[in-house]
Amino acid sequence: MTSIAYQKTPDSAAQALLLSLRQGVRRLLRNPMTVAGVVVVAALLLVALFAPWLATHEPLAQDLQRALQGPSAAHWFGTDEYGRDVFSRLVHGSRISLYIIALVTVIVGPVGLAVGSMAGYFGGWVDNLFMRITDIFISFPSLVLALAFVAALGPGLDHAVIAIALTAWPPIARLARAETLSLRHADYVVAAQLQGASSARILLRYIAPMLMSSVVVRLTMSMASVILTAAGLGFLGLGAQPPLPEWGAMISSGRRYMIECWWLVAAPGAAIMMVSLAFNLLGDGLRDVLDPRSE
Repeated sequence: MTSIAYQKTPDSAAQALLLSLRQGVRRLLRNPMTVAGVVVVAALLLVALFAPWLATHEPLAQDLQRALQGPSAAHWFGTDEYGRDVFSRLVHGSRISLYIIALVTVIVGPVGLAVGSMAGYFGGWVDNLFMRITDIFISFPSLVLALAFVAALGPGLDHAVIAIALTAWPPIARLARAETLSLRHADYVVAAQLQGASSARILLRYIAPMLMSSVVVRLTMSMASVILTAAGLGFLGLGAQPPLPEWGAMISSGRRYMIECWWLVAAPGAAIMMVSLAFNLLGDGLRDVLDPRSE
């Protein structure tokens, strides 16, 4: 009987996990606003994945004879001052936005989680040192601090990603610290300490997994500010450099013609607004699903 029960345990755990995932998906899709966010984010992923096939023109191809033409059947969102198709540039610009989001997430998530969990677990001078550094970063507006880092590193897409990542980790660290303070005296953590587990093992095996849901929600909601900061750097000429079709840079180049050629700023501006709002709505939905205290 003992062997039979042991064999059934993995199946029961898998069924419980599957049931939990189904319930989470139901709760996620229960809110129409969250569904709208999921749809927009999924559309962004699909557009970026199939950009070469969705684009109606080459995004970098210039045709000065067709410069500043309005929306038409040939050019759905019109053309810019160099005759480039705005729709095609928007489609390929989604890849740049996702590239920035992915790299910032890969950098910010582990750094913020490590700093916050160590500060909350060890306390004392470690906590004071890490939190004072965090307070210094938080005391400056993210865009201003990103501008300072880009000015030191030089303009460019990769430098913009590094600058945004350096300004985006402090909120993750503060959240991880707050969660760790409530977990470091939990029974299972104390039991692991009594068994002789090292601090690194406790942080990695017992505390970090409990922080993942809160960190994922915070990262998702931070993507809106990441997109806006990247667009701001691109607008100022410090992010992606021409002729890359970055949305902020497209607004910057089109602002000189925005009175007569409104589509040059309306199309990329609408894309930035929709994607930022979608990530906020998705983050709200994930918080309702992953937060055990939510009803």
